[in-house]
Amino acid sequence: MSDDAYGATVAKRRLSRRLADLRGDTGYTANHVCDILNWGRGKVGRFEANQWKRPEMSDIRDLIRIYEVTGPEREEIEELAVRSRVRPWWREYGDIFDNEFPGYENDATSIEVFMPLVVPGLLQTPAYMESQFKAGARPPAWRRKAVEARLRRHEILERTDSTAPRLSVVITEASLRYRWGTHLDRREQIELLAEMSKRRNVELRIQRFDDGPPTGIYSMTNIFGFPDGEPSLVFVESDYSVEEVSAPDPVRGYIQSFERSCDAALEPRDTTVYLETLAKRME
Repeated sequence: MSDDAYGATVAKRRLSRRLADLRGDTGYTANHVCDILNWGRGKVGRFEANQWKRPEMSDIRDLIRIYEVTGPEREEIEELAVRSRVRPWWREYGDIFDNEFPGYENDATSIEVFMPLVVPGLLQTPAYMESQFKAGARPPAWRRKAVEARLRRHEILERTDSTAPRLSVVITEASLRYRWGTHLDRREQIELLAEMSKRRNVELRIQRFDDGPPTGIYSMTNIFGFPDGEPSLVFVESDYSVEEVSAPDPVRGYIQSFERSCDAALEPRDTTVYLETLAKRME
């Protein structure tokens, strides 16, 4: 399974950073470049802050000309721009996603997730998704579309072209003990977790009640690692939003906290045994 949009979100992020570096090398301010190109004030700043959906090639070529970029460097910038212009599937779900979270998840080579109270989206059954979305105030049409979008996200784990990410997840026992849906729904969710935990690119750990409160991290956290030295990103989920964290020090802190949460949880093999035993008890 391949993905035409793989790499597009990271390419756009890298393009923004490269354009900021090139402008800095010229000594121009962002407003000066806008004046030279007769653009509205703020346009260059938005580009460099990655606050754009699809870069226009004419804009990129104008900037390349102003910055006097030539040769292989020019080719690199244009290639990033072309890659950034691929329209990804999640653009069809603008009412579900309000930021670039699915794009970074799609492009990540490693995904580290801590979920203290719920099962992570990448490991949820459709029944679990529906039960979770019903707890909110969204209308049925939105919930159906949200389930569809979440199932599309699952496809990154099914890739067979070496781009499937390495997924490392820590959940707590609480996420498995709540009553929701039917007895069969709950058992199928646990069976899916046990099955996924056996995959070569998936590591699943559980923090048990008997081992005390969660250690290392407490909020719903997603940490994305990328290829070619691209800096990692963190997305922290709350009840109403998914916030991006990109500053190096906080990102490093979340990575270290996630490592501590792994240390406080069962090892992957023991977690698989735990899940299989729990599923059998529910038969």
